[in-house]
Amino acid sequence: MSFRMPLRPLLACSALLVAAHAGFAQTKVAVVKMQDAVLGTAEIKKADAQMQVTFKPRQDEIEGLRREIEALSNQLQSGKLTPQQQDEVQSLGKRKQTDYQRKLDDFNADTEAYRNEVLQKGAVKMQAVVKKLAEEKGYDLVVEATTAIFFKTALDITTDAIAAYDKANPAAAAPAPPTGK
Repeated sequence: MSFRMPLRPLLACSALLVAAHAGFAQTKVAVVKMQDAVLGTAEIKKADAQMQVTFKPRQDEIEGLRREIEALSNQLQSGKLTPQQQDEVQSLGKRKQTDYQRKLDDFNADTEAYRNEVLQKGAVKMQAVVKKLAEEKGYDLVVEATTAIFFKTALDITTDAIAAYDKANPAAAAPAPPTGK
């Protein structure tokens, strides 16, 4: 029996380890903060401004209802109302509260649906932009920053991704938010 026989597997493993290490040394990696990248685009900023303008009247209406309910509550607590007036104010307050809650729920659902739609479309476009950027810059791997335990800031391509996105997707017109209910 030869002593070389047990060494062959050890040598083979060592060779694989060296080859693997050499392969990793040549891998070019980048990191991107996808949420920051999407939210940093001109298109998303314009859509957000459009959403604020479009939904402002509904938001103001809801705030007005809240103030009316608060005023009715203050009237009830003042102790200056007759029992009949208290019943009328309570009844009106309940109707206003129901209307307020319905309008608030509709408002929240509409704004959330609009926001999710815009962000989803932006995220899909951003993924394509990051992929193209990676191909152009020769990156072998692009990692989402939130999944990385540590990375050097020099690896972060978020700013480059925003610039590339804005160039590929000019913010000419933001999508129209859904109309109020």
